[in-house]
Amino acid sequence: MDPIYRIPPYYYIHVLDQNTSVTRLEIGPKTFFRQDNERIVFEPSKMITLPPRHYCVIENPVVKNEDDQAQFDNNGQAKLLHGSLDVRLEKDYKEPFPLYPGEVLKQAPTLVKYVATNSALRLKAVLDFDDNGEQRKTGDEWLFEGPGTYIPRKEVSVEEHIVATVIGPNQAVKLSAKKELIDRMGQHRVAGENWLVKQLGAYVPLAYETVVSLENAYVVTDKKALHLRALKTFKDDFGQTRNNGDEWLVTKEQTETYILNVYEQLVSIVNINILTSRQYCVILNPVSCKNVRR
Repeated sequence: MDPIYRIPPYYYIHVLDQNTSVTRLEIGPKTFFRQDNERIVFEPSKMITLPPRHYCVIENPVVKNEDDQAQFDNNGQAKLLHGSLDVRLEKDYKEPFPLYPGEVLKQAPTLVKYVATNSALRLKAVLDFDDNGEQRKTGDEWLFEGPGTYIPRKEVSVEEHIVATVIGPNQAVKLSAKKELIDRMGQHRVAGENWLVKQLGAYVPLAYETVVSLENAYVVTDKKALHLRALKTFKDDFGQTRNNGDEWLVTKEQTETYILNVYEQLVSIVNINILTSRQYCVILNPVSCKNVRR
């Protein structure tokens, strides 16, 4: 084996001293003469270069002091943060850099994510940390909403890219809470609760909200009404308290279009009955104008 290694500029090698079992870093450009007690464990490799707006992730990063210099133990071995990760950004590493012995390139140089308007990233904390004064606990989830560039960090994983649901006229988005939360309207929601958002425009669900469906309104005419049933006790859109199991009609006198509440079930669409001057009908279980059965 040739004992002479020519290391080009921006290349590096790892050399193992078999007498001390210490592996060290040699950086080019240089001509390296290998001693009899030395072994090359990492052939000449190109340093890592971060293009503009890129980052990479290093596993087992080297320990650095306040001057950003690598730290070594008494044997000359680079100290590592075993099991930890280091997100290295282009703004901090303008020049190519090598990997110290034991460091691993876990994620190759990657373009940072730009989050467009009406979209968001759902983030999750994998470690406890301080997020600009806000304490994040392991497992917490939150949104990074666009427009903006998301700068990754080792304590956070990107769980999902969310695109807004567009709510048009006579539409509503049905949401469900994955856990207890305060929604965008300041309302307290409990896990499993469903509700509607009818505000026109783009809606980005919060981290603990799930979009169930996009609901369309039913058209109510003077010849067609909606027969509804209450799935639980609640107050409807007209301020009327409905008890579980109640049934009633929504007619054109009340509204021309109607979106079902999350606690309402459509029983049927009822067509008007037209009687001529020579006809009559019999009504079973008649209901008064106040929706009271006689």
